[in-house]
Amino acid sequence: MKIQAINGFKDILPEAVGRWQYIERQARDIFARFGFQEIRMPILEKTELFVRSIGEATDVVEKEMYTFADKGITMRPEATASVMRAFIEHGLHVQQPVQRLYTIGPMFRHERPQKGRLRQFHQLDAEIIGAAEPRVDAELIAMGQMLLDELGLTVSLELNSLGCPICRPPFKERLVLFLAERHQALCDDCRRRTHTNPLRVLDCKKESCRAVVQEAPSLLEVLCPDCDRHFTEVRSALEELGIVFSINRFMVRGLDYYTRTTFEFLTADLGAQAAVGAGGRYDGLIEQLGGPSLSGIGFAMGLERLALLMEQQQNRLIPAKSMDIFVAALGMTTVAFSGQLTHALRQQGAKAAIDYSGRSLKAQLKQAGRVNARFTLIVGEDEWARGEAILRDMQTQKQQPVLLSGPIEEQARSLFAMIQTAARP
Repeated sequence: MKIQAINGFKDILPEAVGRWQYIERQARDIFARFGFQEIRMPILEKTELFVRSIGEATDVVEKEMYTFADKGITMRPEATASVMRAFIEHGLHVQQPVQRLYTIGPMFRHERPQKGRLRQFHQLDAEIIGAAEPRVDAELIAMGQMLLDELGLTVSLELNSLGCPICRPPFKERLVLFLAERHQALCDDCRRRTHTNPLRVLDCKKESCRAVVQEAPSLLEVLCPDCDRHFTEVRSALEELGIVFSINRFMVRGLDYYTRTTFEFLTADLGAQAAVGAGGRYDGLIEQLGGPSLSGIGFAMGLERLALLMEQQQNRLIPAKSMDIFVAALGMTTVAFSGQLTHALRQQGAKAAIDYSGRSLKAQLKQAGRVNARFTLIVGEDEWARGEAILRDMQTQKQQPVLLSGPIEEQARSLFAMIQTAARP
């Protein structure tokens, strides 16, 4: 019996990896334009980190984490808590008051696998730590929009404010009273959430609950003066930057650490998994984890969903992977020399491929086409005996003789310079 991948854990095959690498290159480039630096954290963290940050009454902590209970460790379900742990542990705020950090890597949640949702998934995560100004919120959101624009993706942006520890408790009381009056119309999960985490009821995907919350009170109606001013300034700054958005008064995030500005980038092209990216402000999180009292805001984007959306919208062609040159060794007597020449070409910086089987020219030209080689160097036994080879341009099919004399390194240097010159438009 063949062993297959675990349900919810997916292989990313070579033909898909090119799209992933393209997304990652674009992200790294844009993050660098905004002054972000990369940080890499371990996959395993102490379970307490996520319980204290995400919230004990969240679905992530209650149902979805991959936890080794006897060890007290968990495979990270999201990146922000790990970034904050590293930030605090290494005193990064001492080095620089405002830190702009990003990370790219796998996360793990035991969810029901479906299109765009896996149990091992990958995220681009960006965080700004130590800046409380509303314009910072707008700048981070604009960076996310810029990445999506440069990937050629069409999405919509929705905003909300989740208030702060001053205005949120009175709102929760109002919301609990509202939900209690409609207890019978809620699903079992939302009946439980009404008493443990009432904000999560606003985000339930079941139609019966969605119908109930349409009449629910909104935090935007009861924001304290500071939160109201902050949200107004965020909206104004986004308008100044030309970022189009709409207000979703029922938007909440699945993690308890969010405060004030929250946002989501949404698409209608991925079915139920509408969000390709989301984030928000978390001003109390760092202090809650034992660090200094600093503000923070961040977002995450799912690589799987970005790749799916690029494929779905089909509006951006990813350049095909290609080789500079394929060395076709015809006959076994030329294989040793051709292998040395290929290695020397690679040392010069060329992307070079070779088939050591000594197959026919026709078979090797097909192989050159499969690896998308721009040039093929044909090393036949007769030509090699005369110190020659044939260089074929695979685009124009033009051929020219190439002398093979002198040290192998000089041959490789000369040949690489020749193909670079010929490849220029």
